Amino acid sequence: MIQPKKNGNKLKIIPLGGLGEIGKNLTVFEYGRDMIVVDCGLAFPNYDMLGVDYVIPDMSYIESKMDRLRAIIITHGHEDHIGSLPYLLKKVKAPIYGTRLTLGLIENKLIEHPSVGDVKYKKIAAGDTVSIGCFKIEFIKVSHSIAGVVALAIHTPAGTVVHTADFKIDYTPLDGAPIDLGKFAKLGEEGVMLLMSDSTNATRPGYTMTERMVGATFEKYFRMAKGRIIVATFASNIHRVEQIIQMATMFGRKVYLQGRSMVNVAEVAMRLGEMKIKKNTLVDVEQIKRLPDEKVCIITTGSQGEAMSGLVRMASDTLHSRLNVEAGDTVILSSSPIPGNEKYVSNVINQLFKKGAIVVDHGSEAVHVSGHACQEELKIILQLTKPKYFMPIHGEYRHLKTHGLIAEELGVSHDNIFFPEIGEVLELNSESAKITGTVPSGNIMIDGSGIGDVGNIVLRDRRLLSQDGLFVVVVAVSKVDSTYISGPEIVSRGFVYVRESEKLIIDAKELVRKELTENKPRAKDFAAMKNTIRGALKDYLYQQTGRNPLIMPIIVEV
Repeated sequence: MIQPKKNGNKLKIIPLGGLGEIGKNLTVFEYGRDMIVVDCGLAFPNYDMLGVDYVIPDMSYIESKMDRLRAIIITHGHEDHIGSLPYLLKKVKAPIYGTRLTLGLIENKLIEHPSVGDVKYKKIAAGDTVSIGCFKIEFIKVSHSIAGVVALAIHTPAGTVVHTADFKIDYTPLDGAPIDLGKFAKLGEEGVMLLMSDSTNATRPGYTMTERMVGATFEKYFRMAKGRIIVATFASNIHRVEQIIQMATMFGRKVYLQGRSMVNVAEVAMRLGEMKIKKNTLVDVEQIKRLPDEKVCIITTGSQGEAMSGLVRMASDTLHSRLNVEAGDTVILSSSPIPGNEKYVSNVINQLFKKGAIVVDHGSEAVHVSGHACQEELKIILQLTKPKYFMPIHGEYRHLKTHGLIAEELGVSHDNIFFPEIGEVLELNSESAKITGTVPSGNIMIDGSGIGDVGNIVLRDRRLLSQDGLFVVVVAVSKVDSTYISGPEIVSRGFVYVRESEKLIIDAKELVRKELTENKPRAKDFAAMKNTIRGALKDYLYQQTGRNPLIMPIIVEV
């Protein structure tokens, strides 16, 4: 352990994501001229981010100090921890530290981003210690819903920080290697300046169930099912996928993996030895055609009801005919809805029932256990590490606040518990800690190949289009002096049906003609002309319909 220096210098901890939200986890640790980044994830869009594919953190602060960046430490391979890496690596170069599976998933992801170039990977394992600049980092075995997760003990000249990563305390994990509670206890004895702990399940009392509980439920339904079995789960939960495959083998079923992410993760896991599958267990679509229903098991993505996911397409008959859901299929949703996805999941369940499927979900059976610690497990980590300062991470504000109250109940001083906003700088050493300022931060929205070109104004226009539609007005003006010549022609999309609103369209045309004739704008002042058209139509359309469509004037010179 690095002995804290009493030189007045402080460690800066700067969350750029993952606080007050689910996902987009990224934290900067900075001391002197050395900086490391822990995790680099993305988040999925909120319901009002129309057309947005996903959201990444504003990483301009890291780019501005790229000469100080010594390493990127990734705790595990979930998208909310690795999804933003391609966008950061296009701007900065630094070695990536992670476990075998984590690096395998990152390598697979970067294949789709060839512009990133060469990346230096540093493979580590739980129990390893590395020195990076002024930091010494110990990697600690924890359990989660993906293999290869490590917590971090970050020893700095200012003191020791323990970062739990996403974790739960599972004494009987499927990989046979439980969380290293002894290391957390040892760190607590040596002295922990700050604990940063996963808060996702902080509002849930008790303990999180072991993953082995799910196996018993799977066995029950594999034994009962007469037709095909379709299981929807997270592609990254390779132990869950492996459990399902083993159960299928036990009952003489062949397995088809549906969904690109499911196939990609399974291929990486098998190549690295993290998932072991008997030969000839996996089959392709052509083989599925020739198998009777009672010999088929399909593992698919779509447990969150995502629009283009495997399960949703199977339920709506938009996949290969042999893969579409049929009456008599047993469909198991082996997950619980992520906050905000409840309606999507409900929709797909209703569709499955309409198709005549037998549906099993987390509300009726133990087909899913969380990968995050509940309150009693959070207390264990707090009691073992005995931190002076505490900063809850990974969760919405209610999760963070509840975790803070738990820490206070266990003896952490109220004044030593911090809830920084994204972009705020927490400066601390063993003597003091406080929030001292802010750095550039926020959301960068990814839409197709566009990075950051969708902002609040674009989203506002998309919301208007989705709510009240579009009203296009085309007029012709003279190329010589911009005088009004003819038109307008009007096109309505999502506002009114033109053929059934003839009077409205005729009156709108006349209103525009009158405005352009009486209030002649200056030559070539097309902005003023467009504003004139908008002003003439906005109040009229609202009075007639009670709606505010997006009015788009188009000026054509002839």
